[in-house]
Amino acid sequence: MAFCNSFGASSRSPVAQNITPEFGRTNINNVTSMSTSHNGIITQSQKLDSFRIENSEKLKKIKLIFSKIEDPFENLTMIDALQRLGIDYHFYEEIYAVLSRQYGNLRADGNSTGDDSLYDVVLSFRLLRQDGYYVPADVFNNFKDKEGKFKLPLSEDITGMMGLYEASHLAVNGEHILDEANDFARKSLNASMMRLSDPDLAKNVWNTLDNPYHKSLARFNTKYYINNFKGRYGWSQVLQEFAKMDFNMVQHLHQRELVEISTWWRDLGLAQELKFARDQPLKWYMWPMAALTDPIFSEQRVELTKPLSLIYIIDDIFDVYGRLDELVLLAEAINRWDFAAVDQLPNYMKICFKAVYDITNEISNKVIREHGWNPINSLRKTWVSLFNAFLVEAKWFASGNLPKSEEYLKNAVISSGVHVVLVHIFFLLGHGITKETVDHVDSIPGLISFPATILRLWDDLGSAKDENQEGNDGSYIECYMKEHRGSSFEDAREHTFGMISDAWKQLNEECLKPNPFSPSFIKASLNIARLVPVMYSYDDNQRLPSLEKHINSMLYESIPL
Repeated sequence: MAFCNSFGASSRSPVAQNITPEFGRTNINNVTSMSTSHNGIITQSQKLDSFRIENSEKLKKIKLIFSKIEDPFENLTMIDALQRLGIDYHFYEEIYAVLSRQYGNLRADGNSTGDDSLYDVVLSFRLLRQDGYYVPADVFNNFKDKEGKFKLPLSEDITGMMGLYEASHLAVNGEHILDEANDFARKSLNASMMRLSDPDLAKNVWNTLDNPYHKSLARFNTKYYINNFKGRYGWSQVLQEFAKMDFNMVQHLHQRELVEISTWWRDLGLAQELKFARDQPLKWYMWPMAALTDPIFSEQRVELTKPLSLIYIIDDIFDVYGRLDELVLLAEAINRWDFAAVDQLPNYMKICFKAVYDITNEISNKVIREHGWNPINSLRKTWVSLFNAFLVEAKWFASGNLPKSEEYLKNAVISSGVHVVLVHIFFLLGHGITKETVDHVDSIPGLISFPATILRLWDDLGSAKDENQEGNDGSYIECYMKEHRGSSFEDAREHTFGMISDAWKQLNEECLKPNPFSPSFIKASLNIARLVPVMYSYDDNQRLPSLEKHINSMLYESIPL
């Protein structure tokens, strides 16, 4: 998401970064070449057909095993494995049945965990919270001593500590016991790294600390879990074998989507018409790929990349190319949503307006055909608000007057572009579209505003400058330091990290049942927030090695069978 930096600055837009020079273009060309090679595609298709047959048999076998498991803890362990291995989308009904039964049993027992082990409790808590069931955090009181602190001997239980650390990330505001759990588990796990003799366990501890499940993209870590998966149950090996084949099949699907996106982007011609703008469809596609992980949403991922690419182009116009008087006219034209309003605009702005207008109408017509609802008013509102927010930032920068931090962030949530993407996702999914849910999504609820807040604050931590963009800069930290005279840069950073933590807690609460939105939309909202740190893992050379690693892993490096 161009999810742009303040004052329209693309200088730190997450997907806009040059991970390596020309990475966004050359790698997508590699995919296109690989996927259209005559001999290669025949061989690959034959392999995929064989995989599908074998996969189908393994899937039936796993479903049969799942249906016969009677032990509740083994059921939860299998769900955890399915999710980490990236194959849970095959088992939605089975997972729903197990978790709803587990929640019912817990409620019937008055949320008492009895003599259950720490790991049993944290696994049940995390899986239920992740699925939207509210389990009170006081289930962890059994693991505290008379002084109200977590019992020290628990720190010797490495598996339990990893589970406790994972569970603590599902906290909502006011759950101080989970803040304490996070601190206790994190310190215990870091201390354990100094004494662990088992290298595999040490690697798992490090991965847990670095990639807590709830705040990480499961699909991006699937390969790690496949390669390091060890289980004590007889079904472990068949799950691992199934996950390997499934990963390769989904990878092939993503490659085909990239070919389609590359063709669309080339035929659109914006890269040729707007020489100043970015030309990076591969990196733009990473957001839809991360947000909508279920393979069934292939068409939605392709469609979503289209408005997302326009956010970046508009960002570049406001940040690095347009004059303020021209930007005012462009925002006015978008507000009127009328071709007659573009006569006074320079040609490059007319091209941009036409692209936004045409793609919005195309997606609206698609939603009407498939879901029976015309989203044009909602989609138009997102574009109008985005352009207006960009213009506000452009005027701030032109005047040299920074706003107060609260005013800045309120506008920055909109100029991030997150709401444009999530509103498009809502209609492309077509789940539960009613007047009430449409009014709710139009109001930019927490499921939209909190991921936007997380993204903007991460953006404004000021990790890097775009290699190719020379746009205007500005940030929440800058506004905060001006407003709070005497505060240091480190003070402002610490405050910003605290706000990110609070936004996550608010987002967690938004995901709890009952919820007017579908599980797929909720997951998309969470996944956008989860991808943000990946987009800001800059090295000393202002590059994004983590993102580059994930792109290569997800799109180019298959798993040997």
